[in-house]
Formats: sequence, structure tokens, C-alpha cells
Amino acid sequence: MKYVPRIALFLAIPAILFLLPWWTLIGAATEGPLFWFGSAVFLAGFVCLPASMFLGHGPRQSDPASIVGDTLLGVMWVLFSWSVIGNIVGLGLALGGMDDPARSRIVAAGVLAIAAALTVWGVIEARRVPRVRTLDIAIRGLGPALDGLRMVVITDTHYAALDRLRWSEQVVDVVNAQQPDIACHAGDLADGSVAKRHPQVDPLGKIEAPLGRFYITGNHEYFGDAPGWIDHMTSIGWQPLHNQHETITRGDDRLVLAGIDDPTGVGLPGHGPDLPAALAGADPDAPVVLLAHQPRQVTEAAAAGVALQISGHTHGGQIWPFHYLVRLEQPVVAGLSRHGDTQLYTSRGTGFWGPQLRVFAPSEITVLVLRSA
Repeated sequence: MKYVPRIALFLAIPAILFLLPWWTLIGAATEGPLFWFGSAVFLAGFVCLPASMFLGHGPRQSDPASIVGDTLLGVMWVLFSWSVIGNIVGLGLALGGMDDPARSRIVAAGVLAIAAALTVWGVIEARRVPRVRTLDIAIRGLGPALDGLRMVVITDTHYAALDRLRWSEQVVDVVNAQQPDIACHAGDLADGSVAKRHPQVDPLGKIEAPLGRFYITGNHEYFGDAPGWIDHMTSIGWQPLHNQHETITRGDDRLVLAGIDDPTGVGLPGHGPDLPAALAGADPDAPVVLLAHQPRQVTEAAAAGVALQISGHTHGGQIWPFHYLVRLEQPVVAGLSRHGDTQLYTSRGTGFWGPQLRVFAPSEITVLVLRSA
């Protein structure tokens, strides 16, 4: 009986995602054979979504099922969102005096056309090599020898069921072209085991950064095998910052680069964020740059006097208008923000999770150029 609420929620979400688009595209706008055919298609989709998500992300971890379920989830989110907008437009047309069936058919045609166009565009945006975003950030206390330090940040690569080996190699080429002093991966490296996903991850070992390559865990590592990914990243030349720090030195000037675990790791012995441990023994006069996967971790970072926190996790919302829901949990969805004396940069992410769509939330490879304040 304890699983009944979970099962009900697992079925309620697909029901909501399918019911409104069904009404908008089929129920209110068609009749006869088209009505029955369209209804059958939506019913099949409603059955397929929870089944494929369970097979893909449950105990079986079926990659084909994961691809089907994730793609269907993304398409239905786009259809649902624009069905909401379409019905608002339909209400306006009704108030303006337009009667059915013309009104419902106009709304249905508009929703279908926009959703189809955005889905195609969203797939192209998700699968493309990310654009480079370069930003100068003034760091209080940064010595002149470190002025101009280039930190290249990738995050949320989410290597998963879709084989993106070639994409991974292209990302490495773009990162190296930025001539980073330091390379950072801010978590959510992959979805799945090291055995299944390491071929897609291994090209990251070719990234060149003379002052170091650093990695922290995101929440998705803790849905799989976080210790295994920490060991694997070490084996390809990346240094995990598992609640620890490194001191970056150039000339007589120093910068503390620290990293903490994702909060999801609390349930795993020896894991979970511990900022005091990460900063233990650090030079108190050196500015601190912190890698922390979730933007909401900035509250503790600000209290500790961190100069800059670098995060990911949000994907910028990934598929509009999901960013409004992200904002309920996180203080920032994307970009540079200030929290007291601490600056926070939130990347929209380099890859994508689940649905291979990005709508109004483009991916990025970020170049943060640190400047003396």
C-alpha cells in the first residue's frame, strides 16, 4: 500500500500531459473517424510514456526504452505548454464572437504547427555543439599575476542512452580552442554506470589545461555510481574536488579552487556537501572560487565568504517554460548573479537530460575570465 501514492503520481503526470493536448487537438476540433483515430493515438502515447520511462529509468535500465520515453516526455511537454496558450487564445476568440467549430480548429492548427516547429528546432539545438559564452568576472583579492586567468566550464553533459561520442569529441575540440588555464566540470557527468557510459566520457581526458582539470559530482551521479565516476575521472586525468580544494599559484599570487558534493550525496557514506572540510587549511588571504553543482548552495558559500560560485543543474530550464518550475527550487536559472558579496555563475549546461530538446534555453561552453577587482 505504501507504493500506491507513488504509482498514482507516476500515472497522474502523463494523464495531465496528454489530456489537455488531446482536448485541444482532437476532442474540441475533430469528429468522426479522425476523432477516433486521434484518440487512439493519444491513448497509446499515454500508455507508452509511463511504461517506457519505467523500463528505461527503472531497474532494467533499457536504453531503447529510455530514448522512447524521454523523447515522448519532451514532445508532450511542448504540446502541453502550447495547448495552454492555445486555449487562452481560444478564449479570447470566443469573447471576440468567433464560434465553433472554426475557433477550435484554428487553435488546434496553430498549436500543432508551433509545437511541431519547436520540437524540430529543439532537437537541433540540443544535439548541436554548444556555443561558447565568454564572460569577464572581477574577483575581489585576485592578485595581478592571476589577472586574465581563463576557466573553461562544462557541466551537465549527461552522457546517457543516446551515443554522443562524436559530440563529446567535438566539445573537447571547442574547449581546447579556448586555451583554458583551468578546465572545470560542474557535475551531472553521465546517467548510468561507468561500464556503459565511459566511452562517451573518455574524450574529456584529451582536454588540455596547464593549471588543472577539476570535477565535482552532480545529483545524477548519485542516482548511479558516484564513487565509480570519481575514480574514472581520476583515471583520465581529472582531479575530483570531493569536499576539498586546490591552491592555484601563478607568480606570488594564489587562488583557492574548491569543490563540494551535491546535496543528493548525503545518503551515501562519506558523501554530501561539506564546505568547511573543503576549505580546511586554505590560505585565508586568497580568494575562493567554488564549484557547487546546484545554485541554491550559494547560501552557504556566501556565508563562508566565497568570491565566486560556479554551478549548473538548471539547464536554463531546457524546454520553455519549464524554467518557471526550476525557479521554485533554485535562486537563479542562468547567468551571473550576486548574493551578498558572493557572485554566482549558473551555466545553462553543455548537454541535456532526458528529452533531446532545448527550447529557448541554448546549451553553452563557458569561458570565465577572472579579473582583479
